[in-house]
Amino acid sequence: MADKIVIDNIRKSFRSGNKLQRVVDGISLTIADGEFIAIVGPSGCGKSTLMKMIAGFEQPDPDGSSILIDGIKRKGPNANGILISQNGSVFPWLTVQQNLMFGLNDDKLDKVAIAHHYAELVGLKGFENHYPSELSGGMLKRAEIARALAVKPEILYMDEPFSALDALMNLRIRTELRRILDEEKHTVILITHDVEEAVHLADRVVVLAPRPTKIQKVFEIKHPHPRKLSDPELVDLREAILRELGL
Repeated sequence: MADKIVIDNIRKSFRSGNKLQRVVDGISLTIADGEFIAIVGPSGCGKSTLMKMIAGFEQPDPDGSSILIDGIKRKGPNANGILISQNGSVFPWLTVQQNLMFGLNDDKLDKVAIAHHYAELVGLKGFENHYPSELSGGMLKRAEIARALAVKPEILYMDEPFSALDALMNLRIRTELRRILDEEKHTVILITHDVEEAVHLADRVVVLAPRPTKIQKVFEIKHPHPRKLSDPELVDLREAILRELGL
């Protein structure tokens, strides 16, 4: 697979009073087109800061380091990627269908048909005319995923998107997402505190060290999907990742 994202020795510092505090301390990583990367690390280590830099919302320190997307230096956010965060991203004053149509700016598109397709894809058929306040937490998350996928982003940036869900709903949404990704290829970067979630979804799991963060270890997962989390090799992998995290 061709390289989609090339991260070259990026650093990020923030000023606190008279002191300059480094949060990210030299991270290099190459992500292939269509690859699913999960990033785990201690709370406050800089995972979200790293994600913001890759997505273009923050710039690395100007020391010669760079982030390349399709060989082009990242200078800011653009339309080739979309962020799904833990805070939610749907508009409460729009129906599910209107939310799914919102980012479709090409007048040549059949926006209703696209919204219907993605509502059906995530299991929201029949709820297109409902407002977000009328949906359960799990259905709302499905709507957010459908809204992101409807604009056909090349890259999905996911910052702890399932953290507010209960364990059973979390597993259901993850399983649904994995099924969709098997049909529609996207490059995915997932920030998560949940090691089981990372093992369930990702092709590689990147473990970050405490702040100022660096890559501590990378685990490759070659098991095909769908994965049984009770598989002894995956159980061992989960334990190995937890050990890297000091647990």
